Order: sequence, then structure tokens, then C-alpha cells
Amino acid sequence: MSAPTSARLAADERRPAWLVLADGEVFEGEAAGASVPVATGELVFNTALSGYQEVVTDPSYAGQVVAFTYPHIGNYGTNAEDDEARRPFCRGVVVRDLTPEPSNWRASEPLESFLRRYGVPAITGVDTRRLTRHLREAGAMPCAFGTAPEDQLSAAARVAPATDGRDLVSEVTTTEPYTRGDGPLQVVVYDFGVKETMLRHLGAMATLTVVPAGTPADEVLDRGPDGVFLSNGPGDPAALPGPTAAVAALVGRVPVFGICLGHQVLATALGGRTYKLPFGHHGTNHPVQRLATGHVEITSQNHNYAVVDVPGAEVTHVNLNDGVVEGIRSRSALAFSVQYHPEAGPGPHDARYLFEEFRRLMGTSSTARRG
Repeated sequence: MSAPTSARLAADERRPAWLVLADGEVFEGEAAGASVPVATGELVFNTALSGYQEVVTDPSYAGQVVAFTYPHIGNYGTNAEDDEARRPFCRGVVVRDLTPEPSNWRASEPLESFLRRYGVPAITGVDTRRLTRHLREAGAMPCAFGTAPEDQLSAAARVAPATDGRDLVSEVTTTEPYTRGDGPLQVVVYDFGVKETMLRHLGAMATLTVVPAGTPADEVLDRGPDGVFLSNGPGDPAALPGPTAAVAALVGRVPVFGICLGHQVLATALGGRTYKLPFGHHGTNHPVQRLATGHVEITSQNHNYAVVDVPGAEVTHVNLNDGVVEGIRSRSALAFSVQYHPEAGPGPHDARYLFEEFRRLMGTSSTARRG
């Protein structure tokens, strides 16, 4: 039996399911994906119109349940080339309509089969418009969903943990160093939950050594890198004292470029602080102004935390929706970072120039050291 036919039969046999939020709000739906009576996690919504496979496999969603605002998910199936990590780390998926039969020449597997293969539970048929409006008012919060009785799901939602104060990076980081890319420069990549698209962009200009999140600064410097890259990742940056201390020991000694959680870790290492946003930024359509030129970039974003008050660093980018700091630079420390995702997996390509900025910074630093 073909995979699309299997998916269609599964859709015809769906069981009733419920999504219950920690504040008691209840949404009806049908069970999909991996079959579990109760699944829990911190519920957030993502506004991307496409790129659902990249979203589901983004390690930054560890500990979270992703609700897609776009009504039809699964239209073009899945394929191995679009995976951003070795497996999904999210706790579940919420959709309005899960397409059973994909239509795309690149598709090798329907989304539901993909979710089942990796043990990711889902709920379909949910009124995601009402859900999104509620989360925008009440904020991201723990939830529970599945086929268990509503009172059992309600109890599970009330005790489910949020991401506050949690080190989720340890769940997604590599356990051993590995190499990628073949570019002429040498870059050490801190894996806080790095995405494949990031490694492809960096690997075009540098030979990469990807190291675990807990790698001390002296071990990084012993490799003689031209630069250090701080990746995206999940959870609360305040729960990462070890990586923050390592980055604090690296700034000023080697060029540093951070993205998303890497931006937050760099800001904290420079003496800044972080805070949790009400419902975060998750989508591919966030307008960000580059202050040096006034140009507005449409960006891909996925984060629940933001930075503020970074001493000695200039703000380079600002979110036009809510004023959140989206980029910083410390010229004395040879370091810069952005809150959004210039690798755009998925998303627009407006900000990919930042990889070239990193290359130029490393080249300038290498020339200075040789001189």
C-alpha cells in the first residue's frame, strides 16, 4: 500500500481528541500523527505559510507544541533534504487541516507518516483562528492534548512545564564534535540546536567544527579558529550559565557571530539581560529595520525570549512590530548577533548578507593577527 493511501485511510479513522490549555480553554479536534493519549508542552503559534517540515525539525522548538496558523498543512509532503535536524524535538503539532495526500514532485512521504515515524503527536481539525487569538491575548502557555478524557488532559495541562528557567539545549546539542563544510576559513560552531541550513551557509565559506554546547572557551581557542558561531536553540538563555561564561571568555579574542539563542547568549555574556516575550516571534514575515541604512528586511523568526540593556554594544536592528532589539554589535569585542534567522529555512533571503559580514570580520581579524 502506498504512503498516500495509508495516510488517507488514517484520516478516515481519526479518533476524537481535545486540546486543553493551562488556563482551562478547550479546543476540539481529531487525533493525528503518533498515537498518544496525552501529550504536553508549551504551546506557541507559527505564522509561516510554508516550510512546515523545517519548522517541525527545528531544534529550537524543543519542549514546545507548535500550532500553525496557516489552515492547510502537509500540502507538499516531506523529504529528507528539508530536515533541519536529525529528528524533530518539538512536543507536538496543532493544525486546522492536515492534508492526507501531498502533491509535489519532491515529496517522498506525507507529513502524517513523517510525524508517526518520529513519534510526534498531532491534533487536526482545531479552530486555529480562535486558538491564535487566545494565545495573542493570554500568551504562550503549557497545554495538553490527545485522546484521553478532557478532565485528565486538563490536569496534565495545569502541571505541564513552560520553558522558563529550563536548559533545553542539553536535549538537542551534539554529544561529540564533528566537521562540516570545506571553505577556506576555520570556524567553531557552538551547537545550541544548530540547523542544517545554517551549516550549509557557513560551510560554503569555512571548514566547520561543530562542538557541544558545554565546550569550554580554552578548548575552542586551542583549535585556532578564525571565528566562532553561536547557533539557535531552545529554552531560556538564563538557564545557560556554562555556555554564557565560555562566550564571555571568547569575546575580544576571536570574532563571534550569534543567531537567535546565540544572540541572547552573546548579549548576556556582554552584560545584558533577557526577558520572555508574551507569545514570542514565530514566523517568516517579521519586519526588521537595519538602523545603519534604514532598510527594512522581512525576516524569519523563532524565539520566545529577547535581549535588552547590553552595555558597550550598539543596537543594529529593531523589530518594527513591537520594538524588540533584533541585532547588536560590539566593535571592541569583534562580535555581533541578530535575533532572527538570516539562513531562512524557511523564510525570505533578505538578511543573508550577514554571513558575508561574518566572513569579512574574520578576514579583517586574521589579517590583524598576522600583522
